[in-house]
Amino acid sequence: MGENLKRAALNSEEQRTVKLFITLFYIISISYDTFYYYILPKFVYPDRKIGFPEQSLGLWMYAVEFALIPFAVYLVKINRSHLVKYIYILTFVMINIINELLIYFQSDEIYQAGNIVELFIILFSPIFVNKRFFLVVLTSIISKYLIVGLIIGDTRSFFPIILLLFFGVFAYILLNRFQGYVKAVEQSYSKQIEGIVSGIITSLELKDPYTRGHSQRVANYSLILAEKTGRFTKEELQSFNYACLLHDIGKVNIPDTILMKPGRLTDEEFEIIKTHPTVGGKAVKAMDGLEWCVDVVRFHHERWDGSGYPDGLRGEAIPYTARIAAIADAFDAMTTSRSYRSALPSQTAYERIVEGSGTQFDPQLVEVFKSVYLQWVKIVKSDEVN
Repeated sequence: MGENLKRAALNSEEQRTVKLFITLFYIISISYDTFYYYILPKFVYPDRKIGFPEQSLGLWMYAVEFALIPFAVYLVKINRSHLVKYIYILTFVMINIINELLIYFQSDEIYQAGNIVELFIILFSPIFVNKRFFLVVLTSIISKYLIVGLIIGDTRSFFPIILLLFFGVFAYILLNRFQGYVKAVEQSYSKQIEGIVSGIITSLELKDPYTRGHSQRVANYSLILAEKTGRFTKEELQSFNYACLLHDIGKVNIPDTILMKPGRLTDEEFEIIKTHPTVGGKAVKAMDGLEWCVDVVRFHHERWDGSGYPDGLRGEAIPYTARIAAIADAFDAMTTSRSYRSALPSQTAYERIVEGSGTQFDPQLVEVFKSVYLQWVKIVKSDEVN
């Protein structure tokens, strides 16, 4: 998740696809119009006038389409590249509706329906592996012929719809195949990550038997709280789960004499304990496929008022996922027995977290915590039984 290494990777891939789409869009459009309006009349149909029909928008169509480039660049810069493809398609369809109506009503020519560029756009739409975009492309282009046909009252404008549907079915089959491959890769990747995380947690358990149960509980608490916020997708929650399981990975670098010490730690020993978020952050950052865990691993001990560690981040400068994990980590630490003290009652832990609102914890998340507290208590009781 890494608020946002994973998202950044997806944005990067979307940006590359958008650039490919825009490039193909202009190449196909310019090539088709050059061939149809300039080459054919000169070498094949000499009786036809070279150039765009006088009644049409002509080069104004390209003036509008090329004017979209700065807007597209801006959307890419603000990580809204997914909107670019929709804007291009809808602009293309609207321009063509206006252009074809102008030609029809200002000339005596019979309406000629069909544009090979539209077929190419439908065939290339699966490159985004996005069913919503595919449906927007297909329905908007078909709607163009329906709108033009209804306005001019000529049923011949409906004939291309049959061909468009045929190519649409073909493109939809390609899209399903692409999505199948992507899903298979994602499942394989997820299993690999799960295996890596499981192996790391097992290694940590050998060093500190408390770690495995603690990591799993913190992950469970965090997922409940994160889901309640409504800010995460299913895929992001899965990634967040792995990050929470690994939040204490840096403790592998802490000497056993300190980690398992039965009494209170000295100031020097506590300074060593405080190195585990930094060590853990560096560790997961160096692991291929786990870089997005950095936010939770490195920053789960930061405090809302800026008095936490390792970087003393304050307020919203602390990654949102780390703020969630901080509450879960503190609750579990208080409600489980340690080598130096017994577990506190859940109600006491609840009261201390509420008291820490605005100082140790994000006050908004503390309010969400109040609404899921009873679910957390069930986990505590279940763990006590087991």
